[in-house]
Amino acid sequence: MSEMRLNPLTGRWVTIVAGRVDRPTDFAPRISEVERGPERPCPFCPGNEEATMPALETVDEGGSWRMRVVPNLYPAFDGASGFVVHHHGPVHVSAEASGIHEVFVYTTEHDGGLDRLDDDDASAMMHALHRRLAEHAAAPGIRYTQVIINHGREAGASLAHPHGQILGLPFVPGEILDEERAFARFAGGCVICTTIQAELTAGERIVFADDDVACIAPYWSGVPFELLLAPRRHEQHLQDADPQSLDAMGRAIRDAVAHLESAIGDVAYNLGFHTAPHEHSGEYHWHVHLWPNVVTQAGFERGTGVMINVVPPEQATTTLRAVRAPA
Repeated sequence: MSEMRLNPLTGRWVTIVAGRVDRPTDFAPRISEVERGPERPCPFCPGNEEATMPALETVDEGGSWRMRVVPNLYPAFDGASGFVVHHHGPVHVSAEASGIHEVFVYTTEHDGGLDRLDDDDASAMMHALHRRLAEHAAAPGIRYTQVIINHGREAGASLAHPHGQILGLPFVPGEILDEERAFARFAGGCVICTTIQAELTAGERIVFADDDVACIAPYWSGVPFELLLAPRRHEQHLQDADPQSLDAMGRAIRDAVAHLESAIGDVAYNLGFHTAPHEHSGEYHWHVHLWPNVVTQAGFERGTGVMINVVPPEQATTTLRAVRAPA
């Protein structure tokens, strides 16, 4: 089983998963030439279903699957032991990395991507996540579920076929705790609702918006072309969102990625869904972060946690607006 270890300097957990080093990969390092063996079938392409564990959920059409959710063969979090902390000494604290780790294959197209989803598939993707998060919320010992999509080797993807990951955690991660505290201390109501309204009024950092979703280059962007996608309806949990919000968010994610790729090319990126912890009862507003990997964090950023962004969000917004709108 994986193991979590507490960093006493930050109060945040680190997960030790030695087994994941054995994961298959079809990305070669750029720093050197490597000799590749015989091509192996992609485990996420139709016809290769035996390469994965049985599906937990499928979205079908005409007798064939369009999307699949399967258990991760190399889980970072696994098991139902719950969150039990062990003290091994004055600064050595660990816990079992129990939980759920799933792979979400959201397209059958090996060379596809979020930007190529049609309206129906963009909607189906969000409704599938809605169902998975509701199931995680009902699972014992799962306090938070993190959904991520890594695109490109530089962003952490080990397989080229587009996919996401759904991780049910036995603890609430530090980034979400920080956001919970931000919502709690914001005196004006909801910080996301207020941000949307302020940016719609200012107009400088809105990439696009409609009655359901706003795509914003945040005022506080830490990396070039960082985007925030927020539903206009105030809901704490993604699994509480109504169908109209889910449909609109699916389209907005597709369009945001399409704008990025039209403006700066096939950039690697990380997409992260932030929703309230499953038992959270305070203020929160679920949202989505899109972080393009166009720069490398250097010593200052890692040493201080203070990001240096060389493309102001106002300039990024102008660039993104100028490209041809997705069809």
